[in-house]
Amino acid sequence: MTAVRASHHFARISATKVRPFADMIRGKTAEQGLNALAYEPNRGARFIERVLKSAIANAEDRGVRNPDRLRITEARVDGGPMFKRVHARARGMANLIRRRTAHIHVAVDAPELG
Repeated sequence: MTAVRASHHFARISATKVRPFADMIRGKTAEQGLNALAYEPNRGARFIERVLKSAIANAEDRGVRNPDRLRITEARVDGGPMFKRVHARARGMANLIRRRTAHIHVAVDAPELG
């Protein structure tokens, strides 16, 4: 079976806030990953958790019998485009405000039997 993927493009959170959670679940089973993310009080963990649940649902849709035994083969967070705003400062200067987005990718794969 090939890896089943799920992704969330243009997530309204900085990629640096989500990456530690992607590193935390990479290589674990789907059940272990969901359990690890469930007790994290951060907003970034909720984003990864939703994408992981979507990948598990995609695998079930493709006919995987035991979705809890799926292994997380890929958990990647890339930076997306930025909304740029100008903030007026003293003496006629301006600062640029960057509202960052992220692309979150998760892939799960069934373990080889035998």
